Amino acid sequence: MVFTRSDDKITTKQAAVFLTNTVLGAGILTLPRGVTKTVQTPDGWLSVLIGGCIVILVVLVMVKLSQQFPENTVYQYSRRIVGTIPGGCLSMLLIIYFLIIAGFEIRVLAEVTLFYLLEGTPIWAIVIPFIWTGCYLVFGGINPIARLYQIVLPISLFFLLLCFVLSLRIFEIDHLRPVLSNGILPVIKGLKSTVLVFTGCEVIMTLVAFLQHPEKAAKAMVAGISIPWILYFLTVFMVVGGLSVDSTVTSTWPTINLIRTFELPGFLFERLEFPLLVIWMMQMFCNFCSFFFNASLGISQVFGLKYRYAVFGLIPVIFISTMTPIRMTEVFSLGDAIGYMGIILFFLVPVLLSIVFMIRKKGLKQNV
Repeated sequence: MVFTRSDDKITTKQAAVFLTNTVLGAGILTLPRGVTKTVQTPDGWLSVLIGGCIVILVVLVMVKLSQQFPENTVYQYSRRIVGTIPGGCLSMLLIIYFLIIAGFEIRVLAEVTLFYLLEGTPIWAIVIPFIWTGCYLVFGGINPIARLYQIVLPISLFFLLLCFVLSLRIFEIDHLRPVLSNGILPVIKGLKSTVLVFTGCEVIMTLVAFLQHPEKAAKAMVAGISIPWILYFLTVFMVVGGLSVDSTVTSTWPTINLIRTFELPGFLFERLEFPLLVIWMMQMFCNFCSFFFNASLGISQVFGLKYRYAVFGLIPVIFISTMTPIRMTEVFSLGDAIGYMGIILFFLVPVLLSIVFMIRKKGLKQNV
């Protein structure tokens, strides 16, 4: 059994929300620039659609594999499938990966806050409170995390969709034409940038162990990944349609620039980028907590430590991971590196473990 109390379980809806909040984060602010820069045409939205289909297939592989080992996380069943040492190495790769992403999410959160809201504030003064707040939440286990996500997600979805609806006044369909002007090859190239924003789906291989009804895991995880898939598609579609390809590629935060292009005179907030930033800071904080939780859980299960010790022990590690990049260019380079590492782990771990499991399935069943 996993580290927590036997009643530390989550419902199917909570699992879907947990996955959505894990995947939906800084990509909303950066994906339009990244995918459009790679594609060099208005067809980035096609890359998002195709990439989402590929991700859903891998998600189903993760779910089916995890269902073969009830109440066991990937840190536990990987050692049963490939052996103690290889399984431990895979687990350590996942832990390091989660720690790096956790630091990256907090750094992006801090950079956006510094640039738009708290100019001149030392970045460590923004980072430390978020890390300690995340520690307080993660310390309670998966249940309080899931309950917080149920509060944050509807607020984030409502405000983001509201911004997209209001941006229709500057949307021009000609910015998205012609479709496939340079053929399908640029769209295929854009799949790399698209899959990068879905990194974090690996939490599925720990999430299934906490489900009250693990037989419904496939439904929950597909629903959980479909929400960010749709939102990422809408983001690229609306940003490129509102700003054009050239403006999207040259913008550091193109989604924010889109929202800054219109005002609502007489409304409570005449400019919507500031409330959007505040709300999206909560969303990125949720990303951070998901990865912090999974890294702490991994340390606890791989090394046999008490969970609370793992949580507190990782605080300085995450702080170092957050503060290592010096300039914004280094932050974006780190994001690209995480993406490549994520793609490798995203496909390698579930597919490799599934293949080995199918080969050894008969022997494993006899040992259960």
